[in-house]
Amino acid sequence: MIDELITAFVLGLIGGVIPGPVLTAIFTEILQSSLLRSFRIIFMAMFTETVVALTSLLLLASLNLSEAVFRGLSFVGAVILIWIAISIWKIRTIDTGKRVRFGFWKISAMILANGVLWTFWITICVPKAIFLGQELFLGSYIFLALVEIGWLVSTSGVALIFSRFRNLLSKPKAVPIVFKIFACTFVYFAIDMTYQSIKFFLNQ
Repeated sequence: MIDELITAFVLGLIGGVIPGPVLTAIFTEILQSSLLRSFRIIFMAMFTETVVALTSLLLLASLNLSEAVFRGLSFVGAVILIWIAISIWKIRTIDTGKRVRFGFWKISAMILANGVLWTFWITICVPKAIFLGQELFLGSYIFLALVEIGWLVSTSGVALIFSRFRNLLSKPKAVPIVFKIFACTFVYFAIDMTYQSIKFFLNQ
């Protein structure tokens, strides 16, 4: 049982440092505003991911939905990422009015339409959570909570480290280049999500 609890925390730690749209959005907000402002995104993302986790748990336990449903979501997610990438590409200076606004609904849509995230929860985390639930009272929910805590710890740590380089990355000549890199990163994830989903459906 202790092994399962440790596994949950480690899964969260790893998930928090894997490059992805949320981490890129956090880095973008640090450069546009500050480390403190980036925690808005971190907590919004954590809330939405918790909704994904709980929904996945309930769906897997009751409806037994196929992976195809969640892979299909990736096509919507790819469009959202491209939309955000276009906004980021246009940024030339940090003190401009062209800041990308990462509101709750934008972050939520980006996460909820990420089929890979749903698949991660449904194929890896939720089965382990259900197993722990058979051994421990409320074990399923404890497992999910530990994953989220691990994610929060590692994501916050990476954001803190990145913020240390903010002055260097905020120089006038560096700003357009840095934000274009972020934009290309979003496009990469959009292409990757689409490719993985297409490959999944072709192999059916």
